[in-house]
Amino acid sequence: MTELYHLIASCNPNRQTLILTALEGEAKGEKAFVVDGVLQWESKKGGFFSQISDTLPDVSAPGIITENNTRIFCEFPAHEQKLVICGAGHVSIPVIQIGRMIGCTVTVLEDRPKFADNARRAGADTVLCEPFEEGLKKIPGDPDTYFIIVTRGHRYDQVCLEKIMKKEHAYIGMMGSRARTVKVKQALLEQGADPQVLESVHTPIGLPIGGETPEEIGVSIIAEVIQEKNRCRKRGGFTKEILRAILDEKDKDIKKVLATIVTKKGSSPREAGTKMLVYQDGRTVGTIGGGCLEADIIQRSLRLMSQENLSLVLHHADMTGKDAEDEGMVCGGMVDVLLEVL
Repeated sequence: MTELYHLIASCNPNRQTLILTALEGEAKGEKAFVVDGVLQWESKKGGFFSQISDTLPDVSAPGIITENNTRIFCEFPAHEQKLVICGAGHVSIPVIQIGRMIGCTVTVLEDRPKFADNARRAGADTVLCEPFEEGLKKIPGDPDTYFIIVTRGHRYDQVCLEKIMKKEHAYIGMMGSRARTVKVKQALLEQGADPQVLESVHTPIGLPIGGETPEEIGVSIIAEVIQEKNRCRKRGGFTKEILRAILDEKDKDIKKVLATIVTKKGSSPREAGTKMLVYQDGRTVGTIGGGCLEADIIQRSLRLMSQENLSLVLHHADMTGKDAEDEGMVCGGMVDVLLEVL
């Protein structure tokens, strides 16, 4: 099964990738890796997914479907979210810090060495200290790249925006007054830029929360990035942290359970596809929402690892009603959690 997780870790974000798990019947526990509608890998050669390969599902969100009277959990890889920040002035510092806090990989472009050093100290993963035009040549862009333009002047904004709007992206935001951003957009229109892409650029950048300090403006920018990210297809929970833990050679002999939310109803805190890895020694990686639900799933995972002939369980958790309230399950929703021994 390790092969599957290597495939997930290396999958191309520009391809439509789907991971399937059979939840019941003779095929229970079988998995498949599908790219652009074509079966690329299955845990059992010639198994259930080969039999339905001509009718592989086309889904737009994680969840459970039924094929051949068998329920199947469908999910997408969670590709790495990347922030690319053009400019390393005062506003950039909290954007870097909060971006890292929410799990993004942060790259900063800045042509002034002193400011580039500030970005490094703030925790940016990569800092390119060179002219913006040159630095942007090294950024390919993809559907999980969020570009933030916070340079020191409109001529630099224009250089950055001209290059960025030709790249694939999830989001482009540009800081500046309305007059400044209109001027930049108008200049690019006159140069033949795509008006639809220009229209999609978030200007002024950030949610309108009335931010005044660099920190408040940074919060508004990241809030807008999060809002845009969550409008898109939910990609599931194979985060780089989860994948790194699953593939970590030093823990390969330690039993683990991968807990995945496969359905949710009501106000449960996390979406379908969210994952948590539970080790036999009680350690965990990731979260499925915290609180009593998570504590219960950890205990169930530990018990599952102690059983010899059971490797996959689907647990239904009802967080509604008085009993759940007494147990501290305050969200009021219902979730199904898939527990798989790795």
